[in-house]
Amino acid sequence: MDRTATWRAGRRRPGVSWGKRTVLATVVAVTVGLLSGVAPATASEPAEDTVSVILRRVPGSAIDLEALVEATGGEVRQPLEIIEGVAAEVPAAAVDALEAVPDVVEVTPDAALTIERAPERTTGWARRSTALDFVEEDFGRRHGGASFADLTTEHLARVTGADRAWRLATGRGIDVALIDSGVVPVPGMGEVVNGPDLSFDSQNPDLLHLDAYGHGTHLAGLINGDGQGVQGLAPDARILNVKVGAANGAVDVSQVIAAIDWVVQHKDDPGLNVRVLALAFGTDGVQDHQLDPLSYAVEVAWHHGIVVVVAGGNRGQSVPVLNNPATNPYVIAVGASEPHGTYTTGDDTVAEFSNRGSDERGVDLVAPGRSLISLRAPGSFVDELHPEGRFDDGRFRGSGTSQAAAVVAAAAALVLEEHPEYTPDDVKWVLTRTAKRLPLADRHAQGAGALDVHRAVATRVPSGVDTTQRWPRATGTGSLDGARGTYRVEHDGVVLDGERDIFGTPWDGVSWSDAAWNGVSWSGGTWNGVSWSGVSWSGVSWSGVSWSGVSWSGVSWSGVSWSGVSWSGVSWSGVSWSGVSWSGVSWSTAAVT
Repeated sequence: MDRTATWRAGRRRPGVSWGKRTVLATVVAVTVGLLSGVAPATASEPAEDTVSVILRRVPGSAIDLEALVEATGGEVRQPLEIIEGVAAEVPAAAVDALEAVPDVVEVTPDAALTIERAPERTTGWARRSTALDFVEEDFGRRHGGASFADLTTEHLARVTGADRAWRLATGRGIDVALIDSGVVPVPGMGEVVNGPDLSFDSQNPDLLHLDAYGHGTHLAGLINGDGQGVQGLAPDARILNVKVGAANGAVDVSQVIAAIDWVVQHKDDPGLNVRVLALAFGTDGVQDHQLDPLSYAVEVAWHHGIVVVVAGGNRGQSVPVLNNPATNPYVIAVGASEPHGTYTTGDDTVAEFSNRGSDERGVDLVAPGRSLISLRAPGSFVDELHPEGRFDDGRFRGSGTSQAAAVVAAAAALVLEEHPEYTPDDVKWVLTRTAKRLPLADRHAQGAGALDVHRAVATRVPSGVDTTQRWPRATGTGSLDGARGTYRVEHDGVVLDGERDIFGTPWDGVSWSDAAWNGVSWSGGTWNGVSWSGVSWSGVSWSGVSWSGVSWSGVSWSGVSWSGVSWSGVSWSGVSWSGVSWSGVSWSTAAVT
């Protein structure tokens, strides 16, 4: 294939006819005075091999686009003042040089645009066509200066390419385990099945499985919202709701480990097909990932066939590492990007709050994580504490690597529906190999680049390519308290620390790690030698019981008080739940050796 054919094949958009020259408004930022990377040509000698492109500069920039084009031996065909750009004919060999100029974010084919429509489906999803079908005129206007500060799920689908991926897959048949603060069946929520409630709220029947905090509901909507105000990126996937976060967000690392173990052990129960696990929880534990119990738990899930997607953390450049367990090299660690109000990724950056990680371990890729609009849990802690986050009666704004991780988890569900034979390593290979580099973002901070759902779903692992990761295997025999880092939960002034779980049971990392690997850490309702009884899931059959479409008239949380939690998304832990009434859970204050 010649140079022109290679470039055209790599940048041709699905649904774009190459024969006509109609301006496709895209964002191409070009900065001043940096033309040295563009090989000059003699204007009087026409290039043998040229391509039609659109160049666009940053609004307000003084760069001379015509001079830039002419420096390559090309010719400007038409000024495009409305988007501060030009349509031009340039040598195909100069395209890479143009893209290499600092702040050049994209060189785009000048072509006719064929409007694509999201697929009609008969079950599982009620699509609002007017929200998902963008006419060419509106598409150009949005790129021509109008922006969306709030990223609705309609915008999100377009930014990530999920709207095109729906022609191939919608997540049908894939269960995504969401280990979080619960889910409430508000209008717009897709299908959900309840797993165990391992949170402190489980002692209160009015809060069982429900998201009194407001975090899990927001993430669930991003994954499989049913189109009633929120369109999830995997609308036909099902959420397995495994609640660990209490009404104020409080959770101990031992609860999260127990939840991961439970998912691994029950992923193939009758009626279940858990292929993805979304975990937005993280601590600042810094012990080696091979020893850390939380890191080991997600690695066990990975080796047992579950794609584990973990938030990288929201401490930005203030720390030199990712949150634990995103430090584990097997799982997919996700950072947050900012689309800056456009559908193209050329002007995207990495959010300042997104952890950069270390030279040894950074994020694997990034996905939109700034001001995402998803489902609101009315009356929840977050909803009451931050009413300014309400977008309308049923939706709420949320920012963080938590939201970005939910987006990637939905993408993984689509990939697995289209390629059910894929291993977790295959899915990670596809997601990272098809990600788009962000020219304006630090290479380390973005990992492989920005998520491209359509390319990921449409890409098949080539025959003969070995995607197997061969990192040294973890042991999980390190300190449970070390896994907590500085985050602690407390009750009535008693801090949970040391080598003990929420019941005060001594922690034996060696015996637990063996049991977790062999899928026997849970025995009925018993984990770590203690019966987690008193909660409704113990001893009952829950599999296949869903509440999709169940109307929710509202749950009164007025009797639950919360304190000291901010909606930073950094972690759920490190807070007290003084004033929250729950019974039957206690731990000894005696030192454990």
